Parts: sequence; structure tokens; C-alpha cells
Amino acid sequence: MSAPSRLDEALLRGLPLPAHRDGDDKDARGSVLVVGGSLEVPGAVLLAGEAALRAGAGRLQVAVPRSLAPPLGLALPEALAMGLPESPEGGIAPTAAGPLRERAGRVDALLVGPGMAGEAATAALVGTLLAALPEGEGPAILLDACALTRLPEGREALRRHAGRIVVTPHAGEMASLLGTGREAVLADPLGAARRAAAQLQAVVAMKGGRTFVVTPQGEAWICEHGCVGLGTSGSGDTLAGIVAGLLARGAAPAVATLWGVWLHAEAGQRLSRRHGPVGFLAREIPGEVPAIMAGLAKTPGDGAGRGVA
Repeated sequence: MSAPSRLDEALLRGLPLPAHRDGDDKDARGSVLVVGGSLEVPGAVLLAGEAALRAGAGRLQVAVPRSLAPPLGLALPEALAMGLPESPEGGIAPTAAGPLRERAGRVDALLVGPGMAGEAATAALVGTLLAALPEGEGPAILLDACALTRLPEGREALRRHAGRIVVTPHAGEMASLLGTGREAVLADPLGAARRAAAQLQAVVAMKGGRTFVVTPQGEAWICEHGCVGLGTSGSGDTLAGIVAGLLARGAAPAVATLWGVWLHAEAGQRLSRRHGPVGFLAREIPGEVPAIMAGLAKTPGDGAGRGVA
């Protein structure tokens, strides 16, 4: 199988994001629903939600355990905050799939996973929700963090949404997806990403010091633009939010993932130059994104890049 292509600015200039013009309202830029959070990790949804808005999404909704909805609504005043039944672990109960189904069917991008707790409850919720959403239509779906740990159990439900799924695992989560050891994933992250993309029929962003993006058809790209400072708590939540925001705007799953990975990496580079290689915070990443997108849009193209289906 061919080596991965380089993910850089030249590639992205050949894969422009959906254009939005003066006069467009917020609906023209799409809506995102972020489902996640728990009593122990209440801030992950805040990070992901803000990142989605900074990536250009027009509307944001967040769905969290009921006790978290009021404080999160105050911390994130741009969002509609929906309170859901809580599990014994302080996360979202599987029974929340019912009230979520209708709302999820009306958005452009659905992100599930940031800050969720309880593997069994999360797996049941994800499986029921995927099975309930209409086959062949509906939102683009991004699954991250706890939503990935038992995902193979719901493989058939996933395949109903082939072509609209993105997953963003780190090495430990990828090991769970493939039923293998973490060391095996670290030894061949590209191979692991290709296996997961084919099995799940999803675009995969295999996170790490080098991030690989792989499509179900086997196309692959490598991003080596990251920095050590991005290895910090909450960084993955911001990446998921950026990709979800781009999906909401109408970018195809592979395009949204490629742009999201690069925007996240470049944000880390800029924060490193300003603050030093380590010590900047995940909450600072989203604020860098609008200027990076604008800069790429204004720069004349120097290469068409490869097409992405």
C-alpha cells in the first residue's frame, strides 16, 4: 500500500473549506450538537463546543448530564444547554438516547464523547443513538474519547452511517477499537489507522506525535506539524470540536479532518512561539483557529494537492 501523503498548507489550499459570504445567517454555517461531559470531567464539552464555534459553525448545542447543564450554559453563553438523565457514574445514562434522537436528527454535525464516563453506559447510548438515526441521511458524526472504547460492539450500527463517520482515537483508544495492545498500535500507527478505517467505514485521525488521517478507501496523509505542547489535558477535545465545526459548515469528512488536524497543529505552533514549547493550555487553542483559517484563505495556492472523495 502506498505511503501517506504529506498534510501541509499546500494540500489544504487545494481542498478549500465551504465559503460563507456577507449576508449569510448562522444557519448557513451549520449547527453542531456536542454530547458529553460527566461530574468528574465537566469542562471537556466546554472546550469542544468553543472549538466548534471558532472553526466557524453557526449554531452550537450541548447535551450533558442534567446537573451540569445550568453551569455549562453560563460558561458557554453561545450554546443551548440540554440536560440529560444521569448514570450512576455521573455521566449520561443510556436512556438519554430517546430525547437525543430528535435533536441529533436536526443538526449538521454530531460530536459524541468528550468528557463522558462509564464505558458500558456510553456504549449503550452510542449504539442506541446510531441505530435510531435515519440510515443514509442525517448529521455527520464524530466519535471521540469514551465513545470509542467499545465501538466495535456497535459496528453494524456504524455501517448504517458509512461515509459520514469520523473517529479520533489516541493509541490506547485505537488498541480498544482493534482488540490489540497499545504497544502494537504505537509500533505501526498507520497500519492501525488503516485497519480501523476499513473495519468501521470511517475516516480515522490516529492521534500522536505524528497524526495520520486515513479514509475507508485507504487514502492516507501524515501530519508532522504538531508540537510537544499539544500533549496536554483537553487538547483532544479541542481537536474534536474543530473537526465537528468544519463538518457542520459542510466540509466532507476527510476534508474536515485534514483541516482540523492541521489547524490544531498550527495553533500549537503559534502558542509555542508565544509562550514556550510547553505550558500553554488547551483552552487557548481554539482562539488561534480563525486567524489560521483566514490566513490560508488569503494566501495564493502553490499546489492543487490531492483530491479527496
